[in-house]
Formats: sequence, C-alpha cells, structure tokens
Amino acid sequence: MSVGDCLFCKMVAGQIPVTKIYEDEVVLAFLDIGPVSDGHSLVIPKQHFERLHDCPGEVLGRVGSRLGQIAEAVVSAMSSDGYNVLCNNGRAAGQIVNHLHFHIIPRNTGDGLFDRWPAYEYEQGRIEAIAAKIRENL
Repeated sequence: MSVGDCLFCKMVAGQIPVTKIYEDEVVLAFLDIGPVSDGHSLVIPKQHFERLHDCPGEVLGRVGSRLGQIAEAVVSAMSSDGYNVLCNNGRAAGQIVNHLHFHIIPRNTGDGLFDRWPAYEYEQGRIEAIAAKIRENL
C-alpha cells in the first residue's frame, strides 16, 4: 500500500474528515467509526508505518508517551472501569488499515468484550525451543 492510498494518511492530510480527540506534530488520535464500545479511539503516528516493527524507536516513543494520557482522558470521559490498548499487526492479526495504530477500548465490568483469552499450556520442552528461536532473531 502506498502512502497516497492509506486511509489514515488521508485523515492526517485533512482529505477525509475525522473526529479528532488529540493532535500534535507526531500523533493523531480520533474516535473509531466502527467502535466496539463508546469512546473507542485510535492513536496513530502521523508518518506512515505499516506495522509496529517498521516504526523507528523515536517516533514510537513519542506515540507511546501520548497513549497513557489519551487513554486516561477516554476512560475518564466514558466513566469506564478499565480499558484495553491493542495493536494489530498484519491481516492475520486483524489489521484492516495498513498504518500503525493503537486502539484504546474503554471497558466496563461485565461488558462481554473479550471474555475469554484462548490460553493453553506448552508441551514439555516446547517453551525453551520457541524462546531459543526468538532469541536467534533478536
């Protein structure tokens, strides 16, 4: 995807209307038009990066330094009990727009969202083998 085709880049450029909740020279935050809860917001770097690992540390640091402030404002405004911060990377992980973005999803006790985490246990010895493969790629 080119920057010219990116929905979020068009929002940053003012070519597509967006309901902004925060903006500075590096970060744009706005309400998601397909929310899973009231106040569901997206936080993006204004520069185009497709995935988390594509984003330079200094830009990611600037985005990350705003996430807490924005999340606190969203949760306070929605009188929520808590919130999730999610970042989907790649289609297999649910990323629909190929521009790095973080979801802030206000939550309330008993809201039914994400009720079950599909956890499992590793077979004997598998955890060590996986850790070794990951370390080789660092």
